[in-house]
Amino acid sequence: MAHVVVVGGGIGGVVAASELRRRLGRGDRVTLVDKGGRHVFQPDFLWVMMSWREPERIQRDLARLSRRGIEVVTAEVRRLDSGAHRLETSAGPLAYDRLILAPGAELASDALEGFSTAARNLYTLEGAMRLREDLSAFRKGRVVVLISSTPFKCPAAPYETAFLLDYHFRRRGVRDSVSIDVVTPEPQPMPVAGAEVGKALAGMLRERGIGYRPLSKPARVDSAARDVVLGTGERIPFDLLVGVPPHRAPAFVRETGLTDGSGWIPVDPRTLKTSVEHVYALGDVTAIKLANGMFLPKAGVFAHRQAEAVARTLAAELTPRADGGTFDGIGHCWVETGFGKAAFGSGDFFAAPAPRVSLRNPSRPLRWGKVLFERRWLRRWF
Repeated sequence: MAHVVVVGGGIGGVVAASELRRRLGRGDRVTLVDKGGRHVFQPDFLWVMMSWREPERIQRDLARLSRRGIEVVTAEVRRLDSGAHRLETSAGPLAYDRLILAPGAELASDALEGFSTAARNLYTLEGAMRLREDLSAFRKGRVVVLISSTPFKCPAAPYETAFLLDYHFRRRGVRDSVSIDVVTPEPQPMPVAGAEVGKALAGMLRERGIGYRPLSKPARVDSAARDVVLGTGERIPFDLLVGVPPHRAPAFVRETGLTDGSGWIPVDPRTLKTSVEHVYALGDVTAIKLANGMFLPKAGVFAHRQAEAVARTLAAELTPRADGGTFDGIGHCWVETGFGKAAFGSGDFFAAPAPRVSLRNPSRPLRWGKVLFERRWLRRWF
């Protein structure tokens, strides 16, 4: 009889716990630990910003997973004692036989001076709602979409934001009075996807009249002057700052010794095993180096596929009749462009000597694919 504990109620954690419960024997236990107790479908944050979704529609109570036989604990993980196979949580200690870490990335707004007070955080539900309010009244001025640092999750999101803002202001008839600029330390949009994808996205930005400032790393945000101050000392003024905050691993992960110089947990690319026996990690908290020396992007599609792979691996280990599996590095994402359209990127990120990724041009059918994906995913897992 084994007890598998999954930390994190995001995409990866929900899929891992659900697939394990389906594959393991009745005598085995599966426990999901999440500090908030609710799953928030983060790919919908931009739709909340645009008033296309309401907050309650994109959230699910994790307690619903108990109907599948998953034990759900709403608690914050404070410490991992891997030697003792025990988690210390705000609800008390929790012992495990196997552990899957899928806590996601911590949004470290405090790591960039001035960000918290001046920027609307793209990656929180609160930030999306505040942006919705801002857009209802914004008629004139300069909008800056700021990427604070790399890596960050959902690499397409800031570019989707720029396209959707352009669409919003055109629909309002005020686009000529509003400038939009993307400021990023990246050398190109979505660099891991390759030069051709980056070139295509940069061209799409240019066609829409959206300014693009690559290789521009911010040093701080001057909230009083309403300027983004770059490391070079250059100042970029804004009237509305829409930002991707710095990311880091959660505190309990950083304190375990599982992270490396990247600040994230290195794992076996195929099995997602960590350096500690019986501990696996998946999703945004991991660092997977690719053939070209870059790292696998942090994205929900990878967390999902990694969760399925880990569930198969553990089921094969704990249940003799089960077949194992590995993570294959295949991934995709939509890039919403407004006007009812979306582009679609997909490919093999484990390919050598570099990921092989292609980007399909924006279309209405592709955008409907994104809508159907959301509906099916939430229905399937909840």
